[in-house]
Amino acid sequence: MKKNNKRFKIALALVVLSLMFTVVLAEPGGEDDPLITKSYIDDVLMPKIEKYVESAIAGLKTGNGTVGAAATFEVVEASAGQEIICSAGTELILRMGKATIIATEKGGIADTTAGFDLADGSDMPSNHLLIVPLADGRGIKANSDVIVMIKGGFTKK
Repeated sequence: MKKNNKRFKIALALVVLSLMFTVVLAEPGGEDDPLITKSYIDDVLMPKIEKYVESAIAGLKTGNGTVGAAATFEVVEASAGQEIICSAGTELILRMGKATIIATEKGGIADTTAGFDLADGSDMPSNHLLIVPLADGRGIKANSDVIVMIKGGFTKK
């Protein structure tokens, strides 16, 4: 009986010791120790988060160093007869005047407000959001003096 009791105590001591070593050797924040300490947040997580945010902001900066400038509309005035040729993804809104669409063989300009494609020579509707799908010479031609809100790349001829 004393022998079994002694074996039980030794086995229990080995189990307790192995559990203690598991806890001591567990990686902080790992599967074995899911709790995160403040020092882990300060020393590991925050630098990773800061680096990620800084790289995301750097990706938004334009050539002149401003953040988000590419995500705003620019008010552009064009005289009668002038053309505005757009880059791919450029958005247009006619605010004043009359203009016609310049399209190519590949298609026209998407009128997202009305939900259809504007063909070459068709009138540009006022206050509709238009999107140029490709940078292949598509744009608008001013029939009168116009004011157009433009988001994206373009050249005025």
